[in-house]
Amino acid sequence: MKKISLSIKFGLITSIVLIAYFLILALFNKHINPAYSFFNAIITTLGIYEAIRFTKLENPEAFSYGEGFKTGLITGFIATILFTGFFLLYATEFNPDFLPELLKKMQGGLGADVGLITFVVAIMGFATTLVATLAVMQHFKNSKNLA
Repeated sequence: MKKISLSIKFGLITSIVLIAYFLILALFNKHINPAYSFFNAIITTLGIYEAIRFTKLENPEAFSYGEGFKTGLITGFIATILFTGFFLLYATEFNPDFLPELLKKMQGGLGADVGLITFVVAIMGFATTLVATLAVMQHFKNSKNLA
């Protein structure tokens, strides 16, 4: 359980930072611009990086690529699930005018509804998690290079 608790902790922290970033954008009405969501990938990558770094610091001898990869995936998946849940609540309960504004900004929403947009947010989060974990693990993997 101790191994997964670090992933849960950093997943919660990452999701809180993602939610705070979204709410700060909402204060300035910039949350309807999809371009700002690219910074979510940086936030997620930093959360995954810290989770893997702490995992390696706790037990450097037992750290493996698989252990780090698992830590990164669990951290990112938890952050994505929590942020997606918040996004769904925000779009349906807190600000029902958000999605029509977002779709208008995207020019051609193609009749998308809250379910489809929420699904896209989740898929983007999961994809970001996978790519970020692979990238971060390049830094933390144990090299077999003798040179």
